[in-house]
Amino acid sequence: MADEVMSEFLAEAGEILDGLERDLVAVDGGNLDPADVVAGTFRAFHTLKGTSGFLGFEKLAGVAHAGEDLLCAIRESQVVWSRGVTDALLEVLDALRAILGEAARTEKDGDNAYPDLVARLKALSEPGAAAGPEPKEAAAAPPAVEAAPAPVFQPRAPPPKLVRPPRGAPTSPPAPATEPAPPGSHAPRASEPHAEPGDAASTLRVPVPVLDRLMSLVGELVLARNQLICQEATREDARLAATSQRIHQLTTGLQEAVMKARMQPIDNVFSRLPRVVRDTAQVCGKQARLVTSGQDTELDKTLLEAIKDPLTHVVRNSVDHGIEGPELRLANGKAAEGTVAIRAFHDGGQVIIEVEDDGAGVNLTKVRAKAIALGLVTQEEADRLSERDTVDLVFRPGFSTADAVTQISGRGVGMDVVRTNVERIGGSVEMLSAPGRGCTCRIRVPLTLLIVPALIVTSKRERYAVPQASLVELVRISSEREAQMVVDVHGSLVLRLRGAILPLLDLATMLGTGNAGRASDGALSVVVLSAEGRQFGLLVDEVADTEEIVVKPLGRHLQALGAFSGATVRGDGRVALVLDVAGIARRAGLLAAGDARANRGVAAVRAGSRRPYLILRGRDDGRLAIPLGDVARIEEIARERVEQVGGSEAIQYRGTVLPLVRVANALLERRKRPRLAAEEVPDKLQVVVQQWGGREVGLVVDSIVDVAEEEVALDPTRARPGVAGCAVIQGRITEILDTAALLAAQVGAAPEAPRG
Repeated sequence: MADEVMSEFLAEAGEILDGLERDLVAVDGGNLDPADVVAGTFRAFHTLKGTSGFLGFEKLAGVAHAGEDLLCAIRESQVVWSRGVTDALLEVLDALRAILGEAARTEKDGDNAYPDLVARLKALSEPGAAAGPEPKEAAAAPPAVEAAPAPVFQPRAPPPKLVRPPRGAPTSPPAPATEPAPPGSHAPRASEPHAEPGDAASTLRVPVPVLDRLMSLVGELVLARNQLICQEATREDARLAATSQRIHQLTTGLQEAVMKARMQPIDNVFSRLPRVVRDTAQVCGKQARLVTSGQDTELDKTLLEAIKDPLTHVVRNSVDHGIEGPELRLANGKAAEGTVAIRAFHDGGQVIIEVEDDGAGVNLTKVRAKAIALGLVTQEEADRLSERDTVDLVFRPGFSTADAVTQISGRGVGMDVVRTNVERIGGSVEMLSAPGRGCTCRIRVPLTLLIVPALIVTSKRERYAVPQASLVELVRISSEREAQMVVDVHGSLVLRLRGAILPLLDLATMLGTGNAGRASDGALSVVVLSAEGRQFGLLVDEVADTEEIVVKPLGRHLQALGAFSGATVRGDGRVALVLDVAGIARRAGLLAAGDARANRGVAAVRAGSRRPYLILRGRDDGRLAIPLGDVARIEEIARERVEQVGGSEAIQYRGTVLPLVRVANALLERRKRPRLAAEEVPDKLQVVVQQWGGREVGLVVDSIVDVAEEEVALDPTRARPGVAGCAVIQGRITEILDTAALLAAQVGAAPEAPRG
């Protein structure tokens, strides 16, 4: 019985402290009237004090008693609520959590009685004590009165008692107060951490290990069901088929029920973040507020605990590095107070969590310079990095843009740990930056870890499972189209898919078992996967089926390979390894931003040999080409990034302004230029960045088709403004762009010669 009382006390005390923290931070932000929380907070401290005394936790009772005295003085109008009061009460919550943590580990309340905090609370409780600056008041909050004959704050209805002592226990500790609330008191709010009186009969607290055991048993049942279905498929037995179908339905229902029992709203994590924003902003001398949505999105309990620390770090990072100081924000036409918005929602069997701030965005120039200084990339590699690759540098181990080490940043231990911890649970992290407008960190995690839908593929007679969360599409390449779609460039395979150039990996080659096999008709099977927002193709022998699998942990000897995230037992009793998509991409160098190995096949295609050309699709399905030597970079930008500057288009790019020239319009006479309807303008623009007169200019093209390396015979008789002439490339007549003449006509004469 004593263990049950202790477990109940620790669990409910934690819930109470979480709820009190939400209320105190809301008061500090001006979103809640102190009158709505003072009485409830007082009674919560009184309840904690009474029960902790009964359990022998005298130090916990002492800290709670000191907080209770301060709230009593406020309730009796001897002390006015202020920012100093909020700070002190939040420190009380931290101290109580630390004591409860010690009690959970040792069943004792430790040696720290927090004398300095108790003394501070006692000083604040003195009538007329200076408690610090006043908090931002809510719009409806009445003006505070220093002294008045009647209480300033009306008490609320008391929360129910925390725990009841077991029968026969000594009754010398005082029982928690349960007097009824006076008339006119505020009704309990939905955010209050105390349950309604009738809720206890409809809920049951179940230890997490019990749920883990249930989930493990359900996993074994799913395996048995898969084996039964496999055997039933090989026999023509109507009764066996009916029984198999019934067991399948029952197993599915039980699986859903147990998974539902493990699900918890993500608000259990979100509720702690307002305090993080408040404390970080206070340390950094900034003003920031938190806005949340999707708090009712549910996630597996294990995953919820796993993302708690990464999400806390991302939010702290948004305030520390993202949001500017109030003076700078005002100078840039923004509100002095910055906003951190957190959204959670379901998408394709995953939970997406987005943390967005309205700060300055990632300073790409500073990131590149710091990466060079830390030796993460060379100057040459940094110059070739796209915006996305540059932003991705913040996830490299040891990277930090902080100029000095502080208590919250500067040690280079941060975003790399965030990505590592999220990937450990099968998720991914990516960061999107809009210079001057803010930054968004997107975290993707699966709904559950144990039972996941997967695609079963075959390579060299071995079966492998690919989590469907990483699957983009399946591509079957006939022998007739293989030469067009699959190219071996300097020993690296490249897949040409609908105008995009993707790295292509051979699963058998990566695992050291040979080369990918072919179907009976000679076709190749490619699984297009996505890891951290990067797509690539994976050659396999055969795509077998899709099924729900139960993921089992791997031994250490296989974990070190980095290619597998687990194993599963299929219906036929054979073991199939679960592929770690991000691990495979990392082994191939596809995710290492700035690494010379990264995307080496694509880089080889773009670098080309002596006479390479970038092939473009023009209007009316015509073909254009740009000498690849004129191309500095190829970028894909969002349409909303385009701004109007003096009647021309431009974007903010690498800390500078990049003028844009639309090639299709530049090649047409002005009177014939068609205007696209709003719905016809693509969301993503393909931009070819070129050096022009000591600066960079972006050529907006309709689409990029390919890269070709051919000896061409230019026909200058087909020249026209912006076009040097025509040539036959890849068997089609292609216009070769004269980018120097085109830019001179659109941008103006270059301040210096663009070519040597």
